[in-house]
Amino acid sequence: MSSEALHTRPQHPGTGHAARLATPADAVGIVRLRSAFVLAEPLPEEWTVRSGAELAARLAPGGDARASVVDAPDGTLASCALALVHPVLPEPASPTGRAARVHTVVTHPSWRRRGHARSALAALLDRLRAEGVAPVEADAPAAMGALFRASGFCGSLAPMRMTWPEPAVRGRVDEKTGHVWLPPEQYAETVMKATGFACVLFTDRHDRPVQLHGVYSTTHPWQLVGGTMDPGERPWETAVRECREETGIELTGPPRLLATVYGLPGAEWPYSTMGLVFDGGRLDGARLRDIVLDPREHDEVRVLPLAEWRPLMPARDFARLGAVMEARRTGVAAYFDTWDWGTE
Repeated sequence: MSSEALHTRPQHPGTGHAARLATPADAVGIVRLRSAFVLAEPLPEEWTVRSGAELAARLAPGGDARASVVDAPDGTLASCALALVHPVLPEPASPTGRAARVHTVVTHPSWRRRGHARSALAALLDRLRAEGVAPVEADAPAAMGALFRASGFCGSLAPMRMTWPEPAVRGRVDEKTGHVWLPPEQYAETVMKATGFACVLFTDRHDRPVQLHGVYSTTHPWQLVGGTMDPGERPWETAVRECREETGIELTGPPRLLATVYGLPGAEWPYSTMGLVFDGGRLDGARLRDIVLDPREHDEVRVLPLAEWRPLMPARDFARLGAVMEARRTGVAAYFDTWDWGTE
């Protein structure tokens, strides 16, 4: 059976519910279902993003993941079945030298008892059979034993496995509360990870924003002067260094804060992002002409009225620019906390 046939077949006999083969765009939804309703402890958001990005790559052509999903009416996933393909030594039971393990079969509680899991698993097994992947094993919890047996699986429901033991907690235990106080290096591994940046807003004498065109980013084509903080740098030091490197302009200060910017992690970047935008002042025509770009980062300087930047930028970037310009106009620093990754 061709992959096209699997995509277009409307439903699996006996279920009455359509299942489709998953694409990389379904990866985060699959990870969230598994995190919320399969794992003993839900994944932190950072790991959800990292796992989703990894699964998206493995669901792409040439990857080793195979999955099928059932869509809920609200656009989320009602159910999914996920398998990972791995190489084995060829033998009569696995002539192609590839086997698979069904990693997850899960349905959101709101959509259970409607045949969705059966439909998703059937579509997944059809895909594996069409590719000649055999044998197929499964991590089958006891509660789903009947579904797996009805689908053709047999034998033990819970294979034995080894996991490396967690390192011993070396924290101090409070005798009164029982709270474990971790050493700083261990506690540091549990807190949110974030990257910092610092930027500078320049305008011309008519208060039109000045931006640079990046040669390395299709996601953020037009950028304020600035960049990521180096270890040991303070935000204003980053702004001064990046301004010198990207334009040849030497900032003298004192620093004037225009905005604090925050973004949640996403598929493009696995960490939160926090940064400060400083006021670089107004540049006259001579200073604009004297800007020297680093060709490894930018290839154009452009000056436009604020409204004319809108069609040239992602919505979140334009919203940030608008907030920064309003802060310049009013003298009140902006707080902009929706500069999230992967929301376009």
